[in-house]
Amino acid sequence: MSLTAYKKKRDFKQTAEPKGEVKKKEKTLIFVVQRHKASRLHYDFRLEMQGVLKSWAVPKGPSLNPQDKRLAMMVEDHPYSYKDFEGVIPEGNYGAGIVEVWDSGTVTDLDQSDIKIAEKNLLNGLKAGNLKFTLKGKKLKGEFALVKFKNAENNAWLLIKHRDKYAVDEDYNSEKHTPKNSPINKALASAKKKSK
Repeated sequence: MSLTAYKKKRDFKQTAEPKGEVKKKEKTLIFVVQRHKASRLHYDFRLEMQGVLKSWAVPKGPSLNPQDKRLAMMVEDHPYSYKDFEGVIPEGNYGAGIVEVWDSGTVTDLDQSDIKIAEKNLLNGLKAGNLKFTLKGKKLKGEFALVKFKNAENNAWLLIKHRDKYAVDEDYNSEKHTPKNSPINKALASAKKKSK
């Protein structure tokens, strides 16, 4: 997998984002969800495949309620080392704003196969536009799907929670599952005070 698009969009003399390379396999595949206060607040949903993080921007954030079909726009692959990135992307740079890790853990296929089979199944699902997977995170647990819109030239997908023991029926708002003292929440509170 290539990180060319990722590197082309960034000036690493100005941003602390990792340059990163394609990672060699370990025993498990990982996922990370980063909360990103850029021009608009959104969530970056990332799944490890072939040594990089396949990435989607999810405006409303993930949900544990199967009734919610959250829009997820596929963006460029990110390096594996991006999984730990938190901090400020300076003004004038692509994605300028604050990034913080909202959730992380491991990802596998629905059968929870060994890493080689799981990765093959995930890649097949990605190619088919119907990616099904199991997450083991602190907040996100259980089975999910990413389903691509038919004829979606703009890489639009839907992120959907499967009905399982981790699913909820009440409204799920990702924002209610963030610490009040997070850097983004502090920035939002400060901006709100200034606007009064």
